Amino acid sequence: MNRHPANPVTEDDVAAYERDGVVCLRGLFDQDWCSRMHDASVRYMESGAGRKRVVERPDETGQFYSNVFMCMENDDFLAFRNESPIAEVAATLMRSKAARFWYDQLFIKEPMTVAPTQWHHDLPFWPFLGDHVVSIWVALTPATRETSGLEYIAGSHKWGKFYRPVTPDDDPAFANPDLEPCPNFTERRDDPSLKFLSWDMEAGDCVCHHPLTVHGAGGNKSQTQRRIGLSLRFFGDDARYDPKPYTVKLPFEPTCAPGEHPDDDRLFPLIWERQAAA
Repeated sequence: MNRHPANPVTEDDVAAYERDGVVCLRGLFDQDWCSRMHDASVRYMESGAGRKRVVERPDETGQFYSNVFMCMENDDFLAFRNESPIAEVAATLMRSKAARFWYDQLFIKEPMTVAPTQWHHDLPFWPFLGDHVVSIWVALTPATRETSGLEYIAGSHKWGKFYRPVTPDDDPAFANPDLEPCPNFTERRDDPSLKFLSWDMEAGDCVCHHPLTVHGAGGNKSQTQRRIGLSLRFFGDDARYDPKPYTVKLPFEPTCAPGEHPDDDRLFPLIWERQAAA
């Protein structure tokens, strides 16, 4: 299992991430990691463990499953966080001296799942502020437009917008009334001012996005192909703790104060450091 990216993250990749707020990186994780985490994801879903969300509709056979903080109780997810190339990739894209771990999230859409991933961006969900925060969404199965591949609005991380968080099951715990709803950009595909980005992905590819880049996904239209994505979130040098309301509930209260760099090693462990790597 590779500890460093199977393909290098280039300066062009970093420039694309900074310009568009998202970049697709091919083949960063070897087959051993993909197989291990694919199987671990299915086992975790079937176990019923964790903070699971399951969206099912009475008129469909599929389901949209998600879960968070798996690595706090599962050795496979912990190993992927600590031993795979993912933290190094995060620090490289952020141009950060270090990468601290925020949390992991699992997304599984079964075949013939109608439920979409609504258009949103991530930072309003999270108790952070700063530019050095990144999500790395790793494909563990093929992910295409048909099987609910992710789609992004290029440059939307620079809009200065903060849209209301929304979950697939419309959890009111995130429905901040002080923020405007995110538009349904699916209805604006003909808008010449918007640039939509998406990629057909194979297992081991990943998309990396800034937490203010607007994105979404359709349902899984395949009759046979399950879609599994594993997303890990990291932050770097300029991140600050911002415990605003209507955000993800932390496993426990951090020791850092609002406005400080969140360097609580129990909750936000340091996974990769440039000086140590050198």
